[in-house]
Amino acid sequence: QVQLVESGGALVQAGGSLRLSCAASGTIFSINAMGWYRQAPGKQRDLVATITSGGMTTYADSVKGRFTISRDNAKNTVYLQMNSLKPEDTAVYYCDALIRWEHYWGQGTQVTVSS
Repeated sequence: QVQLVESGGALVQAGGSLRLSCAASGTIFSINAMGWYRQAPGKQRDLVATITSGGMTTYADSVKGRFTISRDNAKNTVYLQMNSLKPEDTAVYYCDALIRWEHYWGQGTQVTVSS
């Protein structure tokens, strides 16, 4: 059984920064990729950023240039550095891990950006 635990969500003013982290634990053979998704009230869950085991990254256009995803493969941990935060970034942020051929999700962490 794989568990993912996110942390780092908080209330922050527009223009501020936050760093989210997500650690995977349990029965893990290998993590092919990890990523961050977010869901605002009344909206669908959207991809924010992903990173493969080889370090290839992908970003949503809305966060490109402001957010940076990174990972520590040895610790099975992924990070999301969020800079220049906007009120539109307010959402629950979820961590995802692709382990072998299955996706696993964390419980989410709330990020609220005030204007």
